[in-house]
Amino acid sequence: MRAGHSGRETRKLLEALAYLIPSFLIFFAFVFIPLVRTFWLGTQLTDPLGRPRAFVGFSHYQSLFTQPDFLYSLSRSFLFALYTVPTTIVVSVILALLGNLRLRRIGIFRIFYSFPIAVSAATTSLIFMYLFHPALGTVDYLIGLIGLKPVPWLVSANTALPAISITTVWLQLGLNTIILLAGMQDIPEDLYASARIDGAGSWRILRSITVPLLTPTLFFLLVVDTLADFQTFTQVNIMTKGGPVDSTNLLVFSIYRQFYFNGQYGYAAAQSVMLFFIMLILTIIQFGVLERRVHYS
Repeated sequence: MRAGHSGRETRKLLEALAYLIPSFLIFFAFVFIPLVRTFWLGTQLTDPLGRPRAFVGFSHYQSLFTQPDFLYSLSRSFLFALYTVPTTIVVSVILALLGNLRLRRIGIFRIFYSFPIAVSAATTSLIFMYLFHPALGTVDYLIGLIGLKPVPWLVSANTALPAISITTVWLQLGLNTIILLAGMQDIPEDLYASARIDGAGSWRILRSITVPLLTPTLFFLLVVDTLADFQTFTQVNIMTKGGPVDSTNLLVFSIYRQFYFNGQYGYAAAQSVMLFFIMLILTIIQFGVLERRVHYS
């Protein structure tokens, strides 16, 4: 009996591995090999065509922390994430709370806030580039109607990064709100009914029931949005090209510019590896510190 049982377990294991082989091959070809080659290229001195010519060890990595352009791009990336991640989550929670109301035709409201999911980052960037246009933009026109001075959104070093952040917030709102709404609708209605019987008001219910039971979803969005914002490229490439005065030269765009325009292939690869480790460290910190506050039901 044991031999037969062991034989069936072995067949099941081999069958499971057979199903996993296609996914493993795709992962190996498009993730593992490029990652290893990026590590290797970061230790090489290349010619103008990107062909390795000399092994320089970790000199590229050491120079990262002495180069003002890398440190500045890194600081702008952190500032951009600080602008974008909390704003996206807070606005998404508000929209999800409104979408969770038991009202007639609430489905129409849910359709409206789901629109960003169907719009690509490139299209969104073009739309907001015209909205923020200094002469023809709708945003400055509306600001002028209330008697305020126009804001040079994309042509000032002080406002370009917030403009990119606003664009990114709108781009991420749809998916975030739908995920949060799904989390809210998964909360048992009995808990709300019991709280109302005990005399709890809407604010108390939100603070004591909805938010604690929603912490797994909020934690997931915090991790995902942080990783996504550190990889932002399309909005910067279309709307500002890293300017003005490098104020929107985020780390991914800096890597792109070093690789494709400056021909610094080894240096760009070292920046890519450093970005990988930064995101890895941020994720570890989030899991190590914030996950303790997550209430898994």
